[in-house]
Amino acid sequence: MGKIKVLDVTLRDGGCVNDFNFGQVYMEKILAAQEKSGVEIIEMGYIDEVRGTDHGRTQWKSIQAVSDSLLLDKKPGITYVVMMDFGKFKAENLPIRSGNSIDGIRVAFHKKNMRDIVDLGRIILEKGYELYIQPMITMRYTDAELLELIDVVNSELPDSSGFYLVDSFGEMRPNDMSRLLNLIDHNLIPSILLGFHSHNNLQMSYSNACAMLQFRTNRDLMLDSSIMGMGKGAGNLNTELLLEHLNLFYGKNYSINPLLEVIDKVINQLHSEFYWGYAPEYYLSSANHCTPSYASHFYNKHMLPIDQVGELLSLIVEHKKISFDLTYAEEIYRAYNENKSVDDSGVVSEMRSVLVGKNALVIAPGKSIETYRDRIETINASDDVISIGLNLTADIDVDYLLTTRTDVFEMAVEKGKNVITTSNVSKGVRGNVKILNYRSWIHVDERTHDSSAVIALNLLRACGVKRIYLAGFDGFSININDNYSDPNLRRPVSEEQAGRRNAYYKNFIGMMRDNDISIAFITPSLYQ
Repeated sequence: MGKIKVLDVTLRDGGCVNDFNFGQVYMEKILAAQEKSGVEIIEMGYIDEVRGTDHGRTQWKSIQAVSDSLLLDKKPGITYVVMMDFGKFKAENLPIRSGNSIDGIRVAFHKKNMRDIVDLGRIILEKGYELYIQPMITMRYTDAELLELIDVVNSELPDSSGFYLVDSFGEMRPNDMSRLLNLIDHNLIPSILLGFHSHNNLQMSYSNACAMLQFRTNRDLMLDSSIMGMGKGAGNLNTELLLEHLNLFYGKNYSINPLLEVIDKVINQLHSEFYWGYAPEYYLSSANHCTPSYASHFYNKHMLPIDQVGELLSLIVEHKKISFDLTYAEEIYRAYNENKSVDDSGVVSEMRSVLVGKNALVIAPGKSIETYRDRIETINASDDVISIGLNLTADIDVDYLLTTRTDVFEMAVEKGKNVITTSNVSKGVRGNVKILNYRSWIHVDERTHDSSAVIALNLLRACGVKRIYLAGFDGFSININDNYSDPNLRRPVSEEQAGRRNAYYKNFIGMMRDNDISIAFITPSLYQ
């Protein structure tokens, strides 16, 4: 076996979790821990001329910014690299490599650009940097295409330092490793090391790394990892676990304690704020061979059962699986739900006869409904008020329960409640169920808004109510325990998601008021 090297990607791949906003103090602590651990190569982040910055983040606008802000004192024996996504940085703008600059550049690219990297790679090499070839989603290459790429590297970029097997979607298993390692090793020129970059969607990063280490070759090998597996979605191979394995079985002498200390003082704090790690949606993304961004997008809507998220992922066409497209994701999400359509004219006419000219009390499942129960029940007792609960599981009597969740729907039907639901939840009439056509009551801008609140307010406006009282419309908090009265309804939301949802509902309710509908909050709300 040739040499075994470890490349720690925490500052780069880990940055995908927090938009690279580590802050100077955390960046310095992570770098110090990496250097003390003895890993051979450290990735300092991305270089990106459009989104890059000068300091505080590991998405840099230039090589000079890395040197000026973070790489102030290079340690001997360590190679410092950055990653460049093809098309996001002009190689002509790279300075000549100097003693205090980064040492190498990893060029990540999609299959369609496999020949375009030649000119880029030559400039990188001419300017003195080590070059690492990173064919993203290597599993998407046929054997013939991968051999074609290897031939391009052998003939056009033979001075490259490394060629990578990249498991972008975390879908590889040991048999895939064996096939691809053999193909690459037997055809790549011997002077270029073979690297492996994994994602942990199937929890296979560690076992796949072990499979690579057991691969019989005279070639140098390199494995990517990150501290505590920090990385997008399910994360990456854990550096601390990999180093221990190499110490035990491959005669290495890495130091684990510096990594454990930075986990305790830095990474745990980041993990509490920006979650990464195994989740069912990431398993589903691997099973459907697509970027986990689609799975996260559909799952984080909190509108579909997990099995239906899997169905949605199976509908993504092949050429869209590689990179996330928000517009496309919303289109297939709506098409999936709109496929279950009904004629709801009779239901709407019936509801209008009940609601026209009346006051409506709409009770959402926010925690405030417990604190303000007396006020809610006083209004609910008025003769001219029709009450509608939204996915409500609390023991508050309402005239109708409007639900967009399958679990709440089943519970409400079983209890014999007067249920209003949408056609994507149930097409068949069961008990006291009124079914609205999904497509008719949602609101669409750049995203699809199909919550029970949106559907209820659109329905009430169409039915000519005089006034709407809102209870339990608390708004979203990043503290999961603040969001619902029923723990079973709780789902984690990020700061970005909470802010976006709160802004949307505030604007949506304002838009309803602009249409001359009187709306009053009877419990505190972030939407006011």
